Amino acid sequence: MTDQSHTIRISALERQPLEPALAQAAKVAQARIGFALTGMSGDVPEAMLHAVSGGKAMRAFLALETARLHGINPVAAAGAAAAIECIHAYSLVHDDLPCMDDDDLRRGQPTVHKKWDEATAVLAGDGLQALAFELLMQAECQPRAKLNLTMSLSHAAGARGMVGGQAADIAAEKAALPLDLEDIEALQASKTGALIEWSALVGPRLAEAEREPLSIYGTRLGLAFQIADDLLDHSGDATVVGKAVGKDAAAGKATFVSLMGADGAKSRANDLVEEACDALSPYGDDAETLKEAARYVIERAH
Repeated sequence: MTDQSHTIRISALERQPLEPALAQAAKVAQARIGFALTGMSGDVPEAMLHAVSGGKAMRAFLALETARLHGINPVAAAGAAAAIECIHAYSLVHDDLPCMDDDDLRRGQPTVHKKWDEATAVLAGDGLQALAFELLMQAECQPRAKLNLTMSLSHAAGARGMVGGQAADIAAEKAALPLDLEDIEALQASKTGALIEWSALVGPRLAEAEREPLSIYGTRLGLAFQIADDLLDHSGDATVVGKAVGKDAAAGKATFVSLMGADGAKSRANDLVEEACDALSPYGDDAETLKEAARYVIERAH
């Protein structure tokens, strides 16, 4: 690979409204993933591509948009955008398995284990996880930023983050006492929030810039995102949501909605979005698309 470190000084794309920015992020991430799988055949690579298709690419968007906010050329952030979509998709493939949430639909399409089989789903998830780190190591950015992104993603995706949160969620279903609100917030900060915060910090990590504003933004956004998911499971339409709903209540699972009620959960999500947007004040009007994304997260549950 040729030295592309100069690309981080090239002017980034102009700010776009949310919808085209999301579409661009999905296109960038899926193109990178598709290229990485070029020449491979068989059920596993096909299942990997199936798993990363059809989503909103919110995490890839956060990676690209925070990079743009710091003047980073999108070429330098494309590997990170693709990597986070691989990690997110792998987590969903495994989460949908019969031994976990046992879901038949994801994004309005058959889940991987339904379209193929359980073994293919396990291997496709494993393949996506490995591919994420391959994509990061191929990213066209400064070596120190590349190492920072790789190490931090291993933390966010592993037992310190998403995997640990998922394990805590499973354990909570078998616990003698239900979780309280503080427990739920801590659990979801790992299960859902860690990958969203990582995505929001791609820009400052690439630029070696101050991280606190986007760390606050990412943590608040991650929690609001989970509350919106709880609301959709509580009262959403499966044909619109693209997956089964009502499963949390049927399982007697403690959620933001079960603990706060639907109105209380909506109010908490609105407060979190306001805090997320306030954290972006150092960036002025240039952060407006990130504010749109925060508002979108809760609007989808209304």
